[in-house]
Amino acid sequence: MSIVVKSTEERSVMQAMWRGVLCKCPNCGEGKLFRAYLKVADKCDNCGEELLHHRADDLPPYIAITIVGHILVGVMMHMDMSYHVNPLTYLYTMVPLGIIMPLAMLPSIKGAVVGLQWANRMYGFDPAKREA
Repeated sequence: MSIVVKSTEERSVMQAMWRGVLCKCPNCGEGKLFRAYLKVADKCDNCGEELLHHRADDLPPYIAITIVGHILVGVMMHMDMSYHVNPLTYLYTMVPLGIIMPLAMLPSIKGAVVGLQWANRMYGFDPAKREA
């Protein structure tokens, strides 16, 4: 049995994604999106919106690795063309940055993906298609 709910209100994709970047509920923008580092809360503490329907999976790490890879390769190319750099300098600087940067941006990227899914009513975010 499925619940039939008329939900035709427009959801702003950019607003939902921005709230996700801020790690806030895509619906109200007040409640916390995460209960742990990358664990999405089952529902918003503020508005009660169910958030457990997300399917972010591998997209956030892929985006983070792509962004960090472009930044680090650009920095390495600039350093190599502008200065005479000891190869160990790359090891001491780029490896830690390659680990820390994606970990720092993962929650915001995952929040944006959850916000995108919520705004587009993907998976279980559409009340009209939820199972009872």
